[in-house]
Amino acid sequence: QVQLVESGGGLAQAGDSLTISCVASWRTFSSYSMAWFRQAPGKEREFVAAVDQRGSKTNYADSMKGRFTISRANGERTVYLQMSMLKPEDTALYQCAASASSLPTSRQDLYRYWGQGTRVSVSS
Repeated sequence: QVQLVESGGGLAQAGDSLTISCVASWRTFSSYSMAWFRQAPGKEREFVAAVDQRGSKTNYADSMKGRFTISRANGERTVYLQMSMLKPEDTALYQCAASASSLPTSRQDLYRYWGQGTRVSVSS
């Protein structure tokens, strides 16, 4: 069964750092580009960051550059999102997703598998 399970979300204060992770259930995890998306209350889901199959290429939304870092550990079938200098506007449900694309695309329609998400709340 194909499954993505996120963890590590929680409460944080502005300026804090937090790392969330996503574990894949299938053995061909390394064949997929991985991404993080987020959806804030009352807003549409938006792209956060993506990484290619080997972890050599990354792609970030402009507002996350310099604050967020995406990485992956293929041997552990895990993708991480390190978030620093958190802001209240980073409050959202964070979902990981897997794409067969060889590039770390920001296009949601190219991501086939999605996790249920982990919630991050940042207070001021």
